[in-house]
Amino acid sequence: MAFRDMARAKQALTRDECVELLKRELRGVLSVLGDDGYPYGLPVNHWYCEEDGHLYFHSGPKGHKIDALKACDKASFCAYDQGYRREGEWALNIKSVIVFGRLRIVEDHGRAIEISRRLSRKFTGDKDYIEREIERSGAHVLVFELIPEHMTGKLVNEA
Repeated sequence: MAFRDMARAKQALTRDECVELLKRELRGVLSVLGDDGYPYGLPVNHWYCEEDGHLYFHSGPKGHKIDALKACDKASFCAYDQGYRREGEWALNIKSVIVFGRLRIVEDHGRAIEISRRLSRKFTGDKDYIEREIERSGAHVLVFELIPEHMTGKLVNEA
């Protein structure tokens, strides 16, 4: 598939800037093809794995997003930062990244648990808390990955 060129290419982020934003930001919006062909976008936590370049998400084993993932593996994920204002300006400058790719459930449960640990470390360094949560709900966790096919990022000024 040929993906579109980004409009306003002068505002493009480098690949490294895109990766840094994905590593730093805690949440984004995952969009899948939902019921009756309607787009279904939902805020989700994510973890970007530097080793394979994939994005990972955790979930319960049932629900709208899981049904959508099983019906069509194509998805997009958008993450963006809090932005900043230049001195004396009202407009916010926001960096965002959009990743297009294919979703796949992580079938290896041990790997899914380790990914859950890594994702949790983005939110807390409390190892005891993480292990208690894995003990409590790890048997029911489902982890899926977004395997990128195309990624773009840009800096947008709201003015």
